[in-house]
Amino acid sequence: MARIGMIGAGSWGTALAAHLAGCGHKVEIWSIMQDEVDMINNTHQQSVKLPGVILDESVTADTDLEKVMRDKDMLVLAVPSSFTRSTAANMAKYCRYGQLIVSVAKGIEEDTLLTMTEVIKEEIPHCEAAVLCGPTHAEEVGAGLPTAIVAGASRREVAEYVQSVFMGTNFRVYTSPDMLGMQVGAALKNVIALAAGCADGLGYGDNTKAALITRGIAEISQIGIAMGGKPETFSGLTGIGDLIVTCASMHSRNRRAGILIGKGMTADEAMKEVKQVVEGVYSAKAALQLADKYDVEAPIIRTVSRVLFGNEAPGQAVEDLMLREGRIESSGLQWQ
Repeated sequence: MARIGMIGAGSWGTALAAHLAGCGHKVEIWSIMQDEVDMINNTHQQSVKLPGVILDESVTADTDLEKVMRDKDMLVLAVPSSFTRSTAANMAKYCRYGQLIVSVAKGIEEDTLLTMTEVIKEEIPHCEAAVLCGPTHAEEVGAGLPTAIVAGASRREVAEYVQSVFMGTNFRVYTSPDMLGMQVGAALKNVIALAAGCADGLGYGDNTKAALITRGIAEISQIGIAMGGKPETFSGLTGIGDLIVTCASMHSRNRRAGILIGKGMTADEAMKEVKQVVEGVYSAKAALQLADKYDVEAPIIRTVSRVLFGNEAPGQAVEDLMLREGRIESSGLQWQ
């Protein structure tokens, strides 16, 4: 049995807490909001963000960050990516040397272009940072549906420990040393999912979705490999796997927001309607900066940014994409 502190009581943190408790681990959840803590302690569920998922009675919650972090084998940092740095900064003074912190947020920090584990290491240099990501909707994990995910760390023994803690009957965990590639794929797929949602909102079909997914993973891979990620990562669970599920599922808040934008809402209006953090909106600016920094064409990412921040109409954006100059699909292929 592992002693785990879950830092964040959103849908993903709650789903992981339910899973880990079901595996026999002792889980304590931190939230900055007293009403969330009371809800979890009194009703054993997060009925606002993950209704229907009942937590084991052994799972407790507290607003005292130091208490939740104390004497834990593992801390899981499950706040939205836009709050990762501020939360990590608050954690630093309570964090013992070598403390394992597993990041499960998906995003690239806009100001620094750092991944979440890089942000954590900046704020808590004395910790051991790892990452857990893949095609995993909180609603399905909370319901115990079969899921596969990847644990990434710089050291094999750390990744294998995370794997052993999270592995369960309906939760298969693979390992990877490519934390950078994993996190780039996890963050940038949210931007492509916004485009896929826009296409749905405009009434386009499966052909459009297939094109966006396929060309989207090409853009993600080009940026990720230029940054130092490994090609194999982008053809795996945290690359094409995560992109497929985020573009296709109505559990995806990025796709749902994209649908609303395609129907005429602004990004702000869509986020208010979804009522959850839409990571793709925050990641779009970082994705555009990365494309510029590494000289990647990235037409889908650039088009999404124009729709979000440049007031381009989604219908016009699709037309612009379709009418770009013709080119070969893969520049690595040569004519005879």
